Amino acid sequence: MFEWIRFMTGTVFLAIGIVIFAIELYGAFHYDYVLNRMHMAAFGDTFGIGISLVGLMLINGLDFTTLKMMLVILFLWCASPVSSHLIARLEAATNEKLEEHMEVEKE
Repeated sequence: MFEWIRFMTGTVFLAIGIVIFAIELYGAFHYDYVLNRMHMAAFGDTFGIGISLVGLMLINGLDFTTLKMMLVILFLWCASPVSSHLIARLEAATNEKLEEHMEVEKE
């Protein structure tokens, strides 16, 4: 009985991860401005992969593979926001038409 509950819970987490990926895909193609698209992609990568891997960890059980998946989640939670932030700063620094998309403070 416990195996069945664990499998169903893992399947629910995987389904939630797929829904998050679908929202990310819609947002990446729906928005016009590159920073909005990047935000949706970074959100989907960090949250969607994390939820999906939690579902796989529940389905797999407690072993060495689960530890490796936990380390992948930890790495992605650290690396994805940092890389997205650096790319967004580069876009904001090099975009000549930034005022069209947002309010820019003059220094």
